[in-house]
Amino acid sequence: MTAHVEPQDDFKVQRVASVLRHSVTENIRNAILVGRFRPGERLPERDLCEMTGVSRTLVREALRQLESEGLILVIPHRGPVVARLSPEQARGIYQVREELEGLACELFAEHATQAQLIALRKALEAMKRTLPRGTALQQLAAKNAFYQQLLDGAGNEALTNSLHLLNSRVMLLRSTSIQAPGRSKHSIAELTELLQALEARDGKAARAAARRHVRNAADVAIKILQESLQSESAD
Repeated sequence: MTAHVEPQDDFKVQRVASVLRHSVTENIRNAILVGRFRPGERLPERDLCEMTGVSRTLVREALRQLESEGLILVIPHRGPVVARLSPEQARGIYQVREELEGLACELFAEHATQAQLIALRKALEAMKRTLPRGTALQQLAAKNAFYQQLLDGAGNEALTNSLHLLNSRVMLLRSTSIQAPGRSKHSIAELTELLQALEARDGKAARAAARRHVRNAADVAIKILQESLQSESAD
């Protein structure tokens, strides 16, 4: 599956004072996640100002936040660049994600309200509509919305905070895996199986389904990262 390319205007920031700083950070993050800037690529402040339509001060604040999340690196005499995740780093992130999301699904099955279960079902239906035809940004937003509903229903603040610490890197890997040909179809099937376990209130089955989904996504993303390294070495 090849995602549509986002127009430049998709990253323009809406000027609402109370959320401006957050919006700048979010839009630069999204531009990285959908491949507007590739791993290892420089992030010139002038280009970011033009892309988002805001001042250098706000762009610099956003870059500091993204650096703290591990999404960018600031290299002396070169400036900010998009971080590269090695296959080993990705494997470690997926190992943690497998355990945390498995626990989240077990807790959701045990504690979520019927309204939260309905909201999760709607989020999956939205994902089914979006993944085959949407832009990379729309696909990522749909999948993130599903996981947010899942965490809301799990009702464990410590678990949610732990996953949020990994959030940027998890999303970077998520955007890598869902762009693989055929992965969206398999992802939907895996999440449908997960939803069935959640609807049955079977915590153990839900946990197992979640872990399988993460392992399958890991296999795809790590393979892509390895192939990318091999390609760069050949060049």
